[in-house]
Amino acid sequence: MGLEFRTAGESHGKGILVYLSGFPAGMDIDVAFIEGELSRRRKGFGVSPRMDLEEDRVEVLSGLRFGKTLGSPLVFWVQNSEYEKWRPLMDPVGKKPEGYEPVTVPRPGHADLGGMVKYRFDDIRNVIERASARETVGRCIAGAVAKLFLRHFGVRVGGFVESIGGVRVEVEGHPFEEMLERALLSPLAAPGKEEEMKRRIAEAMDSGDTLGGTFIVVALHVVPGLGSYVELERRLDSRLAFYLMGIPGVKGVEIGAGFLGATLSGSRFHDEIWYDRGRTPFPLLPQNQPQWRCQGGGVHWGGYLGPVCHETHSYPEAGVALGGRGVKGRCRCPIRAVRCLCCAPCPCGWGGHALLGPGLCL
Repeated sequence: MGLEFRTAGESHGKGILVYLSGFPAGMDIDVAFIEGELSRRRKGFGVSPRMDLEEDRVEVLSGLRFGKTLGSPLVFWVQNSEYEKWRPLMDPVGKKPEGYEPVTVPRPGHADLGGMVKYRFDDIRNVIERASARETVGRCIAGAVAKLFLRHFGVRVGGFVESIGGVRVEVEGHPFEEMLERALLSPLAAPGKEEEMKRRIAEAMDSGDTLGGTFIVVALHVVPGLGSYVELERRLDSRLAFYLMGIPGVKGVEIGAGFLGATLSGSRFHDEIWYDRGRTPFPLLPQNQPQWRCQGGGVHWGGYLGPVCHETHSYPEAGVALGGRGVKGRCRCPIRAVRCLCCAPCPCGWGGHALLGPGLCL
């Protein structure tokens, strides 16, 4: 099976649509589970106030009958709850309202300038609406459906926030299952140090600033043999990094030890091959010390062999509440942030482990 998905829609348009193909017929689809996954991306201390306005009710348009897939493409639709308020500015077939003023000041750290140059727009709202992280609703739906598929093979996909604003949770020596369960109970999706993280976020919010951080996504009990070294597009590490790097705000992806591996000697970095009689049907696996994680992240030369572990770095949200400097014409001018997301790692983390699922469905 080769999963493919596409999304369509604008942040304040009618809604977000996602098209998925490649799933077999007869698979159970739990819409309540999908909506539960979407609700997670809205949670977290320091997220944008818009998260409280979104309901994200999922409607199935095609590919499903009586709760089971038909083998044909699946199409899901999520209505944007604020569309009626934005209809005068976002009507697909209407005319610009009288007195409309286009957005002309590109914001640092956003897609504004690149979109203006690429498509020669004179109104940056054409860029803002599609480049918005609201589009990740469609990706989370694709990830939720992939999770339902992977469940049939006993695969568990999850993740947790490792650090926010320099406050880091100690994860070495702790089993992934333990960290995932603790993260599910945390308002920050972090398996520890929540209060210290909250204080750091509150300080940033009070000063009108934003914070970045890191999150870890993992896939457990994956069947060995996914991916391959024989073709670039079949390499599992390439595919997973592709999906994670596509999340707005992500600027770095590590597989296993990642960047640390560049500082280690080969004898310390490379995973030894161990034999585990209880691990069937493939008893050989790469493993390093401490045994909770592989240095290679479970992916070796493009193919899967052990537990998949990716660490992802998100930068501080560009829309700082205290503003900044932009360019209008040939003059520099102040910019104002709207609905500032103070802390991105939490929603980024939920999006990250959602996208791990499609990456595994090669």
